[in-house]
Amino acid sequence: MITRYSRPDAVAIWSQETKYKIWFEIEAHAATKMAELGVIPTEAAEAIWAKGKDASFDADRIDEIERTTKHDVIAFLTHVSEIVGEEARFLHQGMTSSDVLDTCFAVQLARASDLLIGGVDRVLAALETRAKEHKFTPEVGRSHGIHAEPITFGLKLAGYHAEFQRAKRRLLTAKEEIATCAISGAVGTFANVDPAVEAYVAEKMGLQVEPVSTQVIPRDRHAAFFAALGVVASSIERLATEIRHLQRTEVLEAEEFFDKGQK
Repeated sequence: MITRYSRPDAVAIWSQETKYKIWFEIEAHAATKMAELGVIPTEAAEAIWAKGKDASFDADRIDEIERTTKHDVIAFLTHVSEIVGEEARFLHQGMTSSDVLDTCFAVQLARASDLLIGGVDRVLAALETRAKEHKFTPEVGRSHGIHAEPITFGLKLAGYHAEFQRAKRRLLTAKEEIATCAISGAVGTFANVDPAVEAYVAEKMGLQVEPVSTQVIPRDRHAAFFAALGVVASSIERLATEIRHLQRTEVLEAEEFFDKGQK
């Protein structure tokens, strides 16, 4: 996306650096619980955290390795072994790649949801303030774009406020739906990984546990999440289009704020 239209906090969530940091945290948390269960040495789990928690994972190096391995997670783990050393061989015990990929994606989507919910909160606050301010400000009512009975500008904004309240509820529900972890092995049967590992990773990453998974987290969760984003986006578009209409030269019932010196 064009940089000037990108939110730095959103860019950070979807950066390669953040993705690989989350991958490491998932693997390292899993190792910690496996050590507690006696599956791997405690010293190995401690060394993994000590050597890797503040590491900078080199995306170019991972890409270089992947050109040989043809596998993104193996390439990442190979790079981790270059940083951590021999203890890295205890990572990923009983896990499958989707355990890492899907859980990471869930973390990123949950964090992105928080940004969006915060943005909706700011829109709600602004709409509430302006709706109260213009409670008695008369405005031309329109039906199919044609002048009709008068309304107030405050009433119009109150309608948008109600819509964005619904938008917030949709985002909260969407976040709850998507914030799901799966650490259940190649086909989701926990054949080589204890369910306690999944529960521990979920807790540490701020997620819930997927009750029944296969190799992947069921995609209806993602469909519901992005459908909710589509509805919220339509609410944003409706408000933006109305503001644009109201500041047309021949209407000029509202104006967009301009900073000093802005063009």
